[in-house]
Amino acid sequence: MFRSRILLVEDDAPLRETLTEILGEEGYEVASAANGAEALALLEAADAPSLILLDLMMPVMNGWELHLALRADPRLAEIPVVVLSARAGVSGGALPDAAAFLAKPFDAARLLDTVGRLV
Repeated sequence: MFRSRILLVEDDAPLRETLTEILGEEGYEVASAANGAEALALLEAADAPSLILLDLMMPVMNGWELHLALRADPRLAEIPVVVLSARAGVSGGALPDAAAFLAKPFDAARLLDTVGRLV
């Protein structure tokens, strides 16, 4: 039985697969998307997740654009968002209402601790 549902939005396929595996091994149900547009399609087709892990720099629809779309939708606006970013100069202020910020590279223990606190 799954602990919680998580949506992982990350354009780096190997990282997306690794994070999905790590979270799945801890009992989380993970849906993943390669960009914000894919994430919105998933969110429209399924129940809202307990948490969103969101990369900022992605093609098609980036993390900032997805975040604006999430906040504009009453069904999705309250879902906690954890920002994942390797971009130099991006910090916890990248999305002021983000629940947490993880600078890439981060270790699995820090990811799991952050997820565990928020779901």
